[in-house]
Amino acid sequence: MIYDTIIIGGGVAGFSAAMYGGRLGMKCLVIVKEPGGALALTDIVENYPGFKRIGGMELAQKIEEHAKEYNPKIVTREANDVHIAKENEQTMFHVTAGGEEYFGRTVIFATGTRVRKLDVPGEAAYAGRGVSYCALCDGALFRGKALGVVGGNDSAVKDALVLAEYASRVYIIYRREKVRAEPANLKRLETSGKIEVINNTNVIEIEGDGKLITHVVLDKEYNGSSELVLGGLFIDVGHVPLSELAKNIGIKTNDKNEIMIDRNSKTNLPGAFACGDVADTRFKQAITGVAEAVLAAYSAYEHLGATGGPLGWNN
Repeated sequence: MIYDTIIIGGGVAGFSAAMYGGRLGMKCLVIVKEPGGALALTDIVENYPGFKRIGGMELAQKIEEHAKEYNPKIVTREANDVHIAKENEQTMFHVTAGGEEYFGRTVIFATGTRVRKLDVPGEAAYAGRGVSYCALCDGALFRGKALGVVGGNDSAVKDALVLAEYASRVYIIYRREKVRAEPANLKRLETSGKIEVINNTNVIEIEGDGKLITHVVLDKEYNGSSELVLGGLFIDVGHVPLSELAKNIGIKTNDKNEIMIDRNSKTNLPGAFACGDVADTRFKQAITGVAEAVLAAYSAYEHLGATGGPLGWNN
């Protein structure tokens, strides 16, 4: 079967592209490794228009349910290869997922990111044994313990606020002078009473008893010691764009490996579009990813118009 567009990624950007593509009469395929994307790992969302306060997973599910109203084909597999072939003088995108090959007249990359590792001694050894990358997923497992969060962006501050619901104490360990978070979250941080910020400091090693983490080693002393006793360490030092599939077919990326797009979500390759966290837009939020997805779907629709228009589900 040939699809008008193949959307790789099942976060809010991917399903928004499917929803809008469906409204435009396009035959859409969504290839999803894990539905929900990064937003599903967010505790509370307060900056998405129309919802004063909503859980990240709930919002992701609502967008997915909306997309399903337009009957996209959904394949729950990981896409592991994309290549291009000419068929009847038209470009066709071949996407392989789970050993199956799918064919699209256009492709939309909504592949998102993966968490960035700290890359210090002990991190790999204690991953899942005190070292975590998801406060919402694992916070309740550390009830009553002193916990650390490495990072200083808004996401790291929100992680600390989530962990404060369970921990006896939370330390934000940040390499710079001041944490960088939205004003509302900074205010919550300042009034928490459980969270302490250790500035201008790096974690250089994670140590334990062979079973669980016991402490971290800092590159400067804190309260007279370079060792900080912790029952768990949550790492939030950014994300790495999942752009390899796009790069493999000649799509340009920037020095951060983000897919370069214009204001209409077009890449340098005709028929290929990108949206969400994998794209090179400076401000990354659910609402901006959704907007980019709508533009990607509409741009794909316009591209199809030059080659006979969408096939729709009647073909």
